[in-house]
Parts: sequence; C-alpha cells; structure tokens
Amino acid sequence: MSGPFEPNSVRIGNQQREEAIRALNDHFAAGRIEIGEYEQRVAYASAAQTVAELGSLFADLPQPHPTFLVVPPPPQYQAPPPPFGAPPPGYGPPPPGYGTGGYATGGYATGGFQPGFAPYGIDPLTGMALSDKSKVVAGILQLFLGGFGIGRFYTGHTGMAVAQLLTCGGCGIWALVDGIILLVNGGTDAQGRRLRD
Repeated sequence: MSGPFEPNSVRIGNQQREEAIRALNDHFAAGRIEIGEYEQRVAYASAAQTVAELGSLFADLPQPHPTFLVVPPPPQYQAPPPPFGAPPPGYGPPPPGYGTGGYATGGYATGGFQPGFAPYGIDPLTGMALSDKSKVVAGILQLFLGGFGIGRFYTGHTGMAVAQLLTCGGCGIWALVDGIILLVNGGTDAQGRRLRD
C-alpha cells in the first residue's frame, strides 16, 4: 500500500451493504428516487467494496444515511473546572455592602431579634426570641374575660379581640376554646414570637 491511509478506502462487509440498502429503501419510499434509479443504486451498493463507493450513493440525498457514513462532529473545547474552593465562572466577589453570611439585625422576619438580646429566652425550634407575653396569662384572661376579647388584646391580636368583643366571644364557645388552646399549646403574639411559658 503506497501513500497515506484514507478512511474512505476502508473495506466494508455485508452488514454495511445491508444498512446502505435499508437507507436507499427509505429514500425510495419517500419518493426521492425513482424505481430505475433505485434498482441501479441497490445493485451498486451490493457490489461496493469500500466506504467511498457507498458514500457516493448518498452524496445527493439528505438524511437518513447509513450510520457508518455519518462523520461525528469534532470534539468541542471545554474549559477545565475551576480549582477547589474557587467561585464558579461568572461569579465575582460580592458587591460592596453585601452581607457576609451574618444574621439580620431586627425586622419582621426575625421577630425583632437581635443577636445577644433575648431577655425572655430563645425558642429552640425557630431560634427566635420568645415573646414578653405569657401563654398562662393569655389563656386565663381568655377563659375568664374572653367574651370581651381581653386575652387577645393582651397578645396584641386586636382584630380577633374586636371580633370576640362584638360576638361576646362567639357566645362563649369561641372564648372557651381559644383560652384552652392558649393554655395548652401557647401560640404567638402579634409580632409572630412564641408566647413564653
């Protein structure tokens, strides 16, 4: 063999010939080639010896082509991953004034909690400061004066308190149930902080 090796001069076998004939069947069924031309191309495919000879049968036809004729695209360059601990591409240093992972200092979301300032303790479930209101006091006020909404005025829920005042505590039933719930489960004050024990 003289000269450089060319991939199109690779010899083929029966499997490649059958695959080429199946692709020609698809083109014939789609009406791209007529019966006479189809017969000629099938005969040529049956006698073909190299990839180049089969490739010439599909030079003027769109897909489908036999899979061994389809040239894979060249590999795409991919940038190496950033070193461990480095920010991903597109992320730079945080803008000036941006927090560095500390806690917020007050506001609605934290219930006014400031680190180092929790005179009545911290709720172990939420990590927020406990309310200055007591669930026992709120429950007793609601049981005995719930018809006037006093327990809910105490916790700061004025809307609910006014509704209880206007309905006489839901004829006493609402006030009784609300008082029992406050005593057993506690609840929250108007700022969303849990009532302390």
